[in-house]
Amino acid sequence: MKREWRMPLTILSIAIFALFIWWAQNHLNAYYIRVLSTAAIYIVAAVAYNLINGVTGQFSLGPNGFMALGGFTVALLVLPVSQKQIVYFLQPLIWPFNSFSLPQSLFIVALLLAGIVAAIGGIIIGFPTLRLKGDYLAIATFGFGEIIFVLANNLISITNGALGIKGIPEYSTLMWTWGWAIFSIIVVSNLAKSSYGRAMKAIREDEIAAEAMGINVFFHKMLAFTVSAFFAGVAGGLLATLITTVSPSLFMFTMTFNLLIIIVLGGLGSITGSAITAVLFAFLQELLRTVEAPIQLGPIHLPGVAGMRMVVFSLLLILAMLFYRRGLFGRKELSWDLILSIFERKGEGVGTTWKKEKMKLS
Repeated sequence: MKREWRMPLTILSIAIFALFIWWAQNHLNAYYIRVLSTAAIYIVAAVAYNLINGVTGQFSLGPNGFMALGGFTVALLVLPVSQKQIVYFLQPLIWPFNSFSLPQSLFIVALLLAGIVAAIGGIIIGFPTLRLKGDYLAIATFGFGEIIFVLANNLISITNGALGIKGIPEYSTLMWTWGWAIFSIIVVSNLAKSSYGRAMKAIREDEIAAEAMGINVFFHKMLAFTVSAFFAGVAGGLLATLITTVSPSLFMFTMTFNLLIIIVLGGLGSITGSAITAVLFAFLQELLRTVEAPIQLGPIHLPGVAGMRMVVFSLLLILAMLFYRRGLFGRKELSWDLILSIFERKGEGVGTTWKKEKMKLS
């Protein structure tokens, strides 16, 4: 495809998708809107997670901690003052959060602050841990997520402890969630294609060789870790204002496990693969609710089993790794060239079949 056609097609597709999102927000019921919004939030978190795990090749297990930082930050900023007085009955909320609340018009400010808080957390945690490699890095970042979980349960004057924060305004519309989803894909994709991204990929392939070539390995790791933490914090803030409540249990290691399934199934290093798999994951979560529900097969009654959805996801992950060892997309990105090449191959196949049939008839 000619290069000059790629940008107009991309802009046109985004415009068409924006019209669909506008239509969905005004015509679909609350259930479908919730599922679509959840899919978009998974995209933001998964694309950011793939930047550090897939593009840079660093095995991190701490995105749930960054999402928790973002979720609680947004909750403290947008929760009405009257609701804060009701929610914090065990211990009063600390100053200055107990004296103000951001209106809906400043929701973007709350999300940006959530991302910044998470990014600062990423810098603080990344500075000592990114000097580690492989399993040691995974253990250290897993410990960070557990530390955030323990702090969220015990800092009652900030997080309200295990009770969490309820009554958060529902600001996360489809426009907000999918707007951030598209923005995260654009930012992370362009970062991966830039000179910084090429350096990150070099670190993934061979860290020693990359350092020998003059690449500042630690700087590029920190850059990927900080950007990933920023978008994870935004995803946590969007999730908090979607379900209108936030608690430590919402950001347990299960959240990281879900994101790990998404990026591995989509392909480590494939940004668009993570985005597509995130949507599939969100819809499969709802479709597989029937697996956890009680089933009546004639005289036989099968009780529902809580958590069976994750068992099914684990089986799907095993099957995917058996047949697609690098995920559904591997390290490839969905592009106009790839789409047109698929159609061209199909067209060539049809043309070849037609020529064979014509030769038989002649």
